[in-house]
Amino acid sequence: MVPLCLSFLVAIPLCALDSPQKPSADDLLRKAVDGELQAQAHDHSHWMYELQTTEAGQSKVKWVVQTTQGDLERLWSINGRPIDSQEQESEDHRIDSVLHERSLQKKRERAQAEDARQMEQLFRMLPDAVVATYGQQKGDLVELRFTPRPGFRPATHEAAVFHAMQGRVWIDTKQNRLVEIEGHLAREVKFYGGLLGHLDEGGEFRVRQSEVAPGHWEVTLLHVNMHGRVLFFKTIAVQQNEIRSSFRPVASTITLAEAAEELQRLCRGQAASNFRSHLRRPSNFAINCIERKKITWLSMNPLRFQGT
Repeated sequence: MVPLCLSFLVAIPLCALDSPQKPSADDLLRKAVDGELQAQAHDHSHWMYELQTTEAGQSKVKWVVQTTQGDLERLWSINGRPIDSQEQESEDHRIDSVLHERSLQKKRERAQAEDARQMEQLFRMLPDAVVATYGQQKGDLVELRFTPRPGFRPATHEAAVFHAMQGRVWIDTKQNRLVEIEGHLAREVKFYGGLLGHLDEGGEFRVRQSEVAPGHWEVTLLHVNMHGRVLFFKTIAVQQNEIRSSFRPVASTITLAEAAEELQRLCRGQAASNFRSHLRRPSNFAINCIERKKITWLSMNPLRFQGT
């Protein structure tokens, strides 16, 4: 589980709510980060969800299942078109390789574990790397605006990029959770003086998480748009858009093999449902025949005239 929707209707400046008990913005940010990390550490739930991605002008829809051995995904559609039988076979072979090649499993587990570790480090670093100020309040949601903290010395490339950001954080003060983080690079980031590359000023990111069930939060939106000559995020692309929805709980003990069966059953079932819908829809040829009042069994048979 790697957590981070908002429907903002009314904006109330938090500065108008003068309360002696109100913590400083930096303290509130630190408390929310601590609460987020503790909640993630104690949440051992697993979920199946729909993942929509847009990358290099191509949109894909996949179904993903979280397991104790890492996440497993299966492609469902490309640019709005459900994958055909040949593409389904290709997905079967790919998933079969994941299930039976232990070295590939280990590689995926290490990559996902490293992503989780880096995310935790960035969360822990956030209160030290930025200066927070109060923004708006909307019910239990509080906005904190942040800018780079002078004098902070980042220890990694990822931290250097994070420290060059300015933006805002939305916090659910009732549940002490981070709801959304968005920011942009306020300046160019150079690695070793530019020898190992750079990221251009203006690059942006946005991460949102939602409560998908009482007490359970999951990432529902991820947007990254960075330009430069370096790619250091490992499994996170420099230009990436993801929307995650339709969350369904699965057993906390689910294995990769069981996840593969569940994904195949779901995707095959959706494909059959789409095919039945196609059968109920008359082809263009049949419609033309109806209009001319020359109806024959052949013209009404959509199996015969698929693709017309």
